[in-house]
Amino acid sequence: MDRRVVVLVVSAVGTWAPPGRSPEAWRLALAEDTYEVLASLDRVDVAVAVVGGEESSVAEVSALTWPGTPVYSVGPTRPVLDALSGAGPAAAAVAVSYDAPDLPGLLIGKLFRALSTADLAVCPSEDGGQVAIGVNLPVASWVVAAEPTFDTSLSELEQLKPRRHAVAIGPGWHRMRSPGDLARLDPGLEGWDATRAILRGA
Repeated sequence: MDRRVVVLVVSAVGTWAPPGRSPEAWRLALAEDTYEVLASLDRVDVAVAVVGGEESSVAEVSALTWPGTPVYSVGPTRPVLDALSGAGPAAAAVAVSYDAPDLPGLLIGKLFRALSTADLAVCPSEDGGQVAIGVNLPVASWVVAAEPTFDTSLSELEQLKPRRHAVAIGPGWHRMRSPGDLARLDPGLEGWDATRAILRGA
């Protein structure tokens, strides 16, 4: 099987938001923009996993997606691995955190290419975690034991890997998790329209 899957992993509740903005509206705007990046990729199937979401949370996220996109709930214990397994059979899959609205799609392509030799491929976040995590399927036993999340650091993965090239590290990017992250958004770039509208107060 050569099917490739990208899964957007969305928090069921809003956390940080820019001053004066609703955390819930901010969460959905980020999720919508990140989804649009993934939906524009060629030769991949896209799904969305809502972490700890009840039926209402899944429904509101589903409303942001194109018809036919699978949207499902996963538990908070193993959000990344459960999100990837919920997307169905595939040769490789990449989970992407919802709070990267201006993520270049080519970075996801680099992760899939890296998985030709690695068990795990990551796009590091500037805050020390991960923006995206890719795996070959079935998932290697050491990756299952590691239970990586978007908060797992590179140093943790380096300590756990069983061989030198088991982990591939792609170019890094940023997530929207604090006021300082807003400065990383480039107004000159196309895309991230929902996020831009929230920042403008629309």
